[in-house]
Amino acid sequence: MNFAYSARTEALRLQLRRFLDEHIVPRIAAWHAEVAAGQYPPSFMPDLKALARAEGLWNLFLPALQADEPGTALTNLEYAPLAEIMGRVSWASEVFNCNAPDTGNMELLHLFATQEQRQRWLLPLLEGQIRSAFAMTEPDVPSSDASNIQTLIRRDGDEYVINGRKWFITNAAHPDCKLLIVMGKTDPDAAAHQQQSMILVPFDTPGVQLLRNIPVLNHIAPEGHCEMLLRDVRVPASNLLGREGDGFMMAQARLGPGRIHHCMRSIGMAELALELMVERCQERKVFGKYLQQYANIGDWIAESRIEIEQARLLVLKTAWMIDEVGARAARNEIAMIKALVPAMHTRVVDRAIQVYGAMGLSPDTPLADMWTGGRALRFADGPDQVHLRSIARFELKAAEQQRGATAAYLTPPHSLG
Repeated sequence: MNFAYSARTEALRLQLRRFLDEHIVPRIAAWHAEVAAGQYPPSFMPDLKALARAEGLWNLFLPALQADEPGTALTNLEYAPLAEIMGRVSWASEVFNCNAPDTGNMELLHLFATQEQRQRWLLPLLEGQIRSAFAMTEPDVPSSDASNIQTLIRRDGDEYVINGRKWFITNAAHPDCKLLIVMGKTDPDAAAHQQQSMILVPFDTPGVQLLRNIPVLNHIAPEGHCEMLLRDVRVPASNLLGREGDGFMMAQARLGPGRIHHCMRSIGMAELALELMVERCQERKVFGKYLQQYANIGDWIAESRIEIEQARLLVLKTAWMIDEVGARAARNEIAMIKALVPAMHTRVVDRAIQVYGAMGLSPDTPLADMWTGGRALRFADGPDQVHLRSIARFELKAAEQQRGATAAYLTPPHSLG
């Protein structure tokens, strides 16, 4: 494993950071002002997207772009430091057409769409002409176990009829959201992991109801984390994605890259939080001393640097493994970073908030929003406990093959005679 950035990656890092500093950071205040005034997406977003695409900073997340698909094909290892830079500003990823959940949806369509589905949905998403949402989680069941999903997808002649309730559906409030990828059960009597299927539902289909944009820790995201009702929604049978019963398998294929992308961006937020903390403690005096002169503040800075570097290395290892052996073979590493990184993120941001004092709780810094995002990420794509359980199962299974091998390391009791 060699995690040194290639010349290509280093050039893209510098280009992307320059773009962020020159075109995105100066518009942060305008973004908040326009969104608060009800303008979403902000008026300048199309121009920023056009500029990013013109500079070759477009669809950086998808390694296997085809000839007619716009973008810059990068490996997961090459993409990692770029996603980290995008993570420094919550809305930056959309400028480069690299924002969730569209990235995961494009991955799904890239892998499983028919030619007709590809033309209608994948290419417009890759062009940045539309947005999409992934409708899996439900309010009445723990959706971290996909076998619990209750939404029914019933075949009726040349159509499927969908009935169910979904919530925390990211992007569903985006005015450009035109597609829902809905996961539900086509055969409740099949084996547990063959009951689910995915189906493509145009957002304007009769019976699709957006009930509310759910606040997350009292924070409203303009793109939405929405509760939706699907009542007798009818779509053509040709809208089935993949085959009946493949929904669980496709969800796993989607969530692998999605989880690592979340972690990449999360490290970028933690890095920014550390930079803000260091800057604050060098210029703020309390009881006659700069904050940096207090031992506990020094410890927080050191601990934050250590934790960020540890997390980054594990994410890079995971990205390398996905490139080399595929997401399925790297599923234990994916689980580890998903459990590790959001918790690290919130710890580092929390320390920065403490150093800023009450200002850290206000909109005058990005820290409160960053903490909210990190805390929510401990549920997104599966709660911490699910990933920890998966890691433990992996360790226990591996240990079964070596059971008894550690006996030689046990020291026998000494004789007292």
